Amino acid sequence: MFKTLVAALSLLIAVTGGTALAQSGGQFFDPNTKKWVTYGPSYGGKSPIRRKMVKYTGPHAPGTIVVNTSERRLYHVRPGGKAMKYGVGVGKEGFQWAGTHRITRKAEWPSWTPPAQMRARERKKGRILPAYMEGGPNNPMGARALYIGSTLYRIHGTIEPWTIGTAVSSGCIRMANEDVKHLYSNVTVGSRVVVVR
Repeated sequence: MFKTLVAALSLLIAVTGGTALAQSGGQFFDPNTKKWVTYGPSYGGKSPIRRKMVKYTGPHAPGTIVVNTSERRLYHVRPGGKAMKYGVGVGKEGFQWAGTHRITRKAEWPSWTPPAQMRARERKKGRILPAYMEGGPNNPMGARALYIGSTLYRIHGTIEPWTIGTAVSSGCIRMANEDVKHLYSNVTVGSRVVVVR
């Protein structure tokens, strides 16, 4: 029985390409730790992937935000060879990107203006998106947003924290509200953002 379960799980991971999985039963499979994590109402705005301080030996200076989209993690580089590591949601297939920019703006409870191409894409699926949505607890942008250069991309919160660790967005970097608030309080306009795949 155990071997069958392990084989089934291995097949599921292979089929999904190692992406994180969420179940309606309240569990989340983190492909990096290879463990199931329980989430639900008790999580509130928390991420199913806990943030933690880690060693950092990379080339980027303190203050830099490094997003590794294949790992689905964001590192905020700190002094002394350390970085705060967060779980993130990243662009789904066809929406990934890489590059170096700066944070050009910060916003608390940001409004949401879905791009015309996103609205058209969702309309074809039978989902009508608003042209504009005021910021607040029901807004998909979540509690905070960090605007990346002159791109349409943001590092922002979410109303769906169980999606953290998955390839789910249209290119934005998605964080649980608790984590995006933490990052927001430690980042300034002008901070460097490096997105790698």
